[in-house]
Amino acid sequence: MRKITTTAGTPVEIDGDVLAIIETVSRDLARKADLDYSFEEIDHEFQHLISQLTEEELRTYLKESLFMSFNRFENDRLAQLVKKATKATESE
Repeated sequence: MRKITTTAGTPVEIDGDVLAIIETVSRDLARKADLDYSFEEIDHEFQHLISQLTEEELRTYLKESLFMSFNRFENDRLAQLVKKATKATESE
């Protein structure tokens, strides 16, 4: 399995698992900045990781990211519908 590294040198396996990359970046930034990091630091870290990916790997990670975002969107939407239905039932 091919690996890339964060700016801190932490290896990340390239297997299409977006969550693994997010968790690694989060741990590195938390260690480095004691939970006090900026948007720019996060952007810099992701740019560093992206620069190490091939076009095919980028496509794989984009697809996975879109899928995760869609699931989050649908779950949030469903939660809002359930909340509205619960309020409507309680007020009757």
